[in-house]
Amino acid sequence: MDNKLKFKINYKNMAVFSEKNTENPEYPLLLSIPHSGTYFPPEFLKNVLSDVKTLRRNEDLLVDELVKEATGHGLPTMKMEVARSFVDLNRDKLELDPSMFYNYPNDTDVLFDKHCRVGLGVVHRINFQRENLYGGLLDYNEVQERLKNVYDVYHKRLQQNIDTILKKFGFCLVLDCHSMPSKICSIIDDRSGIDICLGNLFSQSCPQDISDFFAGQFWNKNYNVEFNCPYSGAFITFNYCQPRRNMWTLQLEINRALYADEVALSKKELFDNVANDISEAIINLAENIKRR
Repeated sequence: MDNKLKFKINYKNMAVFSEKNTENPEYPLLLSIPHSGTYFPPEFLKNVLSDVKTLRRNEDLLVDELVKEATGHGLPTMKMEVARSFVDLNRDKLELDPSMFYNYPNDTDVLFDKHCRVGLGVVHRINFQRENLYGGLLDYNEVQERLKNVYDVYHKRLQQNIDTILKKFGFCLVLDCHSMPSKICSIIDDRSGIDICLGNLFSQSCPQDISDFFAGQFWNKNYNVEFNCPYSGAFITFNYCQPRRNMWTLQLEINRALYADEVALSKKELFDNVANDISEAIINLAENIKRR
């Protein structure tokens, strides 16, 4: 690709995130929902090759609604409103693929890890079908503006909410809420029989008794639960885990086939039942942690 894409995004009045129950938290548990945003900047849509429905296939479909009852119970909650294909919050800012840019600085550090290699860094190169998102090369400066006006805004506020909870309770667990495709893409082992995956960086990001308690909430309802497979945790799980501060993280992954039609992007008839189970498990976890 030698076509240079030189568009600019208007960030004025963009609602990057929404939050509830964060001003005076009642629980030492914070729900983070980084991949369920559905807002696409119009300038972005004009410069990508995929339509909105295709772009949305890579989001964590309806996860905010799955945990709605838990939020209504008073749990502090943060949700990203901007779509994941524009900026992926669950990546390090250095996870940029230099080959995507026509002006990538030669002296700039890059974390060219597995996400970059498959096109799913902090700025995605491909859609869920592994097709190129862009028909040309991006402006590095434009992407830095994305990070400044979207990525940094969410993460700054996430840290502020964690600090508020730590100050009040002396303990904080960030439950990073995601969904996973029923057929994990070919770069990850197919574990389609898993209903719930709990990623705790192999018992490093969350006390094991808390992880086990949460898993038990799902086991009691006959969900198939696995730890750290197919996902052990990503940037948020790693970055916001600071045991010396009593700051912990746990990544929740829910099999989309349980509650949604992944092609139509719509709810299944059992959606409310699954949502009730998910929220009940989260509420019980929050109550358990509060009693510690």
